[in-house]
Amino acid sequence: MAKPSPLSFSLAGRVAFVPGGYGDIGRAVAWQLASAGASVVVAGRNGSQAEQLAAELARAGFPALGLALDVKDTAQIRACTERVAQHFGALDLLVNCVGMQREERLADVTESAFDEIVQVNLRAAMFLSQAAARWQVAAVATGRAPGRQVHVLSVRAQLGMRDRGYSAYCATKGGLVMLIKQHAVELCNHGITVNGVAPTVVRGAMGAHWLADPQVRERLLQRIPLGRVAEPHDVAGPVHFLCSDAAAFITGQVVTVDGGITATQ
Repeated sequence: MAKPSPLSFSLAGRVAFVPGGYGDIGRAVAWQLASAGASVVVAGRNGSQAEQLAAELARAGFPALGLALDVKDTAQIRACTERVAQHFGALDLLVNCVGMQREERLADVTESAFDEIVQVNLRAAMFLSQAAARWQVAAVATGRAPGRQVHVLSVRAQLGMRDRGYSAYCATKGGLVMLIKQHAVELCNHGITVNGVAPTVVRGAMGAHWLADPQVRERLLQRIPLGRVAEPHDVAGPVHFLCSDAAAFITGQVVTVDGGITATQ
């Protein structure tokens, strides 16, 4: 009986586009994908930060590029994806690490804040996926291996936040789950997979306010069965898996990286 072929986690020869790639999670993702063999393009509104991370990757011997990108502008999204494909000759992996939150209680939610969060967390995901898919679909027609799309969202995609103002954030993350499912079934005929990774609080700038207050931190840790918050590499690992051939039969799914919170809620 023939031995089964070993699963491959290598990303050698793949080109990864990581919008939001210089944040805490994005940085860990960029290093993880580069270490697995991918050429990495880091993009974000602060072009100098994107270029700085790309330079760090390049100094470590990894092919990398940093680009300025305001995801509120769909023309910039299209131009940026084209730059990725032209620079490295392909765009195989989209890892969307873009996201924001402006906390406002229900009675105080403003139209401007709500609209901005929808624009960044949901609308940008739509058009990043669309722009990447155009290159990925065309590449499959030439015989290139099917691409992967991974969106980083949040456990708040399925759990409301008690005693906090999370209307826009939870709504957009929940909407992103269905966007992932819809894009997965639209792209499945090309072998392209679309998935998400949904962490709980991750140590870093965005989650710093949760950990700064000892009482809040203790309540948070008591709710997480594994007894700690996530580290950026805890998110980068599942992203790497979903980008690899080992996950070729997984699509339309969200991997929850929460230390067991949703198993107890």
